[in-house]
Amino acid sequence: MSKAVLALWHREIVRFLRDRPRLTGSLLQPVVFWLLFSGALHGSFKPGGMDYGEYFFVGTLAMITLFTAIFSTITVIEDRKEGFLQGVLVSPVPRSAIALGKILGGASLGLGLAVVFLALAPLAGVTLSFDRVVLGLGVLALLAVAVTGLGFALAWVMDSTAGYHGIMMLFLMPMLLLSGAFFPMESAHPVLAWVRFVNPMTYGVGALRHALQGEVAGVPSFAVCLAGTALFAVATFALGTFVVGRRRARDAA
Repeated sequence: MSKAVLALWHREIVRFLRDRPRLTGSLLQPVVFWLLFSGALHGSFKPGGMDYGEYFFVGTLAMITLFTAIFSTITVIEDRKEGFLQGVLVSPVPRSAIALGKILGGASLGLGLAVVFLALAPLAGVTLSFDRVVLGLGVLALLAVAVTGLGFALAWVMDSTAGYHGIMMLFLMPMLLLSGAFFPMESAHPVLAWVRFVNPMTYGVGALRHALQGEVAGVPSFAVCLAGTALFAVATFALGTFVVGRRRARDAA
């Protein structure tokens, strides 16, 4: 099982690194978002007393893991069309190993790109200590597994890459926008405030804020955020394993 997980993980990493447009887009798109929003709102909007560039820095890290999950899990649909997935499914490899290898591959990519952006923290006015970096990386790893697992589960049941992108934008972008990544949510409409508390991304972004910026007003405690993120990761991995275990005629086609 471990060899199968490692092989699938390695394939995702190599495949991503060889696709330079995908690599560039995954990293530069969130950076462009950060530059545009930070420049537009600099000095005019200070959530929690912070400069907006500093506040949105954590949101951009979450965005990188989210976008990387979208780009990495789309390979599930491509693998089915190319016949690779059918070859894996007829092998004696446990279905859970297939889910774990693909999810860990995408999560590793998201974490790696987030680390690259994390190095730009001084430019955003974010002061980092060794302890904060280690804690932040742990939270990022959990969040990367969670969103990649969700993307994997959705990709597994989709046949069209265009349809997959549409579904991912429909679900994941609102999850990001309502998580407090872009703006504080404590003064939002009551309906949106309720959605915020049932949104699993809220806890991932909140845990990142606690890890990298300390206590932030309007964010649940670090323990609650960390528990919510861990539960999100476990739930999406379980969902990914479940959908892989379901036998479908089109998986063998």
